[in-house]
Amino acid sequence: MGAIEVPVLIVGGGGCGLSASVFLSDQGVDHLLVERHPDTSRVPKAHYLNQRTMEIFRQHGVADDVLAQAAPLEKFGKVRWQTTLAGDGPLERRLIHEMDAFGGGSLRETYAAAGPVLPAKLPQMWLEPILRRHAEDRNPGRILFHHELTSFSDEGDHVAAEIRDLETGEITTVKAQYLLGADGGRTVGTEVGIEMQGPPGLVNTTTVYFSADLSEWWEEGTLITHFLSPEDPDLSSNLIEMGPRWGKECEQWGLHFAPGPAGRWNNENVVPRIRELLRIPDLEVTVHKVTDWIVHAHLADRYRVGRVLIAGDAAHRQPPAVGLGLNTGIQDAHNLAWKLAAVLGGRASDGLIDSYEAERRPVGRENVDWAVSAAVHHQAVIDAIGAGHNIPAGRRKQRLESYFDPSPLGDTVRARAREIFHTHRGGCQSLDMEVGFHYEDGALVPDGSEPPARVPMRNEHRPTSRPGHRLPHAWITAGDRRLSTLDLAGRTDFTLITGPQGTPWCEAAARVAEKFSVRITTVRIGAGCEYADAEGGWEAVRGITDAGALLVRPDQHVAWRSTGAGQDAEQTLAQVFAAVLDR
Repeated sequence: MGAIEVPVLIVGGGGCGLSASVFLSDQGVDHLLVERHPDTSRVPKAHYLNQRTMEIFRQHGVADDVLAQAAPLEKFGKVRWQTTLAGDGPLERRLIHEMDAFGGGSLRETYAAAGPVLPAKLPQMWLEPILRRHAEDRNPGRILFHHELTSFSDEGDHVAAEIRDLETGEITTVKAQYLLGADGGRTVGTEVGIEMQGPPGLVNTTTVYFSADLSEWWEEGTLITHFLSPEDPDLSSNLIEMGPRWGKECEQWGLHFAPGPAGRWNNENVVPRIRELLRIPDLEVTVHKVTDWIVHAHLADRYRVGRVLIAGDAAHRQPPAVGLGLNTGIQDAHNLAWKLAAVLGGRASDGLIDSYEAERRPVGRENVDWAVSAAVHHQAVIDAIGAGHNIPAGRRKQRLESYFDPSPLGDTVRARAREIFHTHRGGCQSLDMEVGFHYEDGALVPDGSEPPARVPMRNEHRPTSRPGHRLPHAWITAGDRRLSTLDLAGRTDFTLITGPQGTPWCEAAARVAEKFSVRITTVRIGAGCEYADAEGGWEAVRGITDAGALLVRPDQHVAWRSTGAGQDAEQTLAQVFAAVLDR
């Protein structure tokens, strides 16, 4: 039996756990990650990386590797509804509706204005090897796949755990200051009494992951295509590209069946069903995996118990609508990493860790509720045009025939349907859900201002420098370099942003940094400063005068702001850091 002492033990090597490892390494925090499976995911799972996640990956030097394999936006920036993929019948292979989605098409300019990097599409089976490589490069010898947590206990001043090597059976004892459960809720949360709150499983869904050549029929540029059968509700499904190439060159696919009992389909009987669903009777199909899974709407009652924390699916599970699941987990890890580093480095008290739950659990609540709302509403949309699962076969055909009727009445039917489909923007154009989440309580100092009113469909984002919000993006220049204001926030440092008259804040920051043993990078933006606001974007969103200041945390969220000059800059900043670091 061996023994290891390490500041942080991560249990779970999926997208959330591996991201946490990368972020902790960049914070200089030694840690051990264990994952019971021998390798990263062999099924696609989540496939959409939203804009905020891509900004985080950009900050940590992962985005370029993701983008090298991911589908570019022009390859996935639409959502489609059609009758069938193939076939030559009067109601087969007919487009019902399509709309720009997730930054594609007409949305691109809006998304590009919101951040320095656009969303990407890369299924988890391709993403996780990238994250694993980065994790292993930054923390060699401490990323242990095919190892499982067999037991642990919170001893008050540390966590004692036992890890088993599933190849050799060897047991290793681990002494850690904190344990992070990123295991999907399999073990860690349950062991410390964390409860998942929410209704019983909403519905069973079957997903088949397969390879086939669909280039003859596939309309590229689509994130997801919903097939609404004119004959049989059970023949309705949706199809998603899973790579590793994209568009008409795509080789692997994920097909989600209409809800039904578990166990209906297996690798053998599902092949004729795929052919029937897609209307391609002689399609050559290689089935890789058939999985049944329950759609949940659950949120953990706590994110922390003593020295044990949870993140990702261990803390929140929601329908896949809007693509918030994996993204929320990665953002959990980003929020937590700098706080663990500050506490373990002696720069903050353990109380800073409590702000993780205070900040992230309300976001988890909102995202679970939003995903449920979007999923329910999407069902209402297709019910309204007569193609929902609850519409019987005879009426389905009749309703779809009226939809495609070339008469003036058909024009009216289609016009009404377009207005109904437009309400789906809350599901596939909700930019503010991606980058607009913010914190009201936690490691921040409120300034008494109110947050910007949010558009009900969340399809507009209103940037603000209000404490708790993500630092607004604007393009600035330093010499011949063009960079985003988000690039100013270092992985480990606090960043103080001021204007041309902000010298007193900068001088005070140097003294406070020494007093609190923290790193504070000072940045001035404006005329005569090291960074120029040549395009005027920063002035439009900064929310401070030339004499004001913003304090930005390592996770790119604003901790504090002063709209103008302060009476005693050093005392003010000292009080801010005492509050933020719980000192």
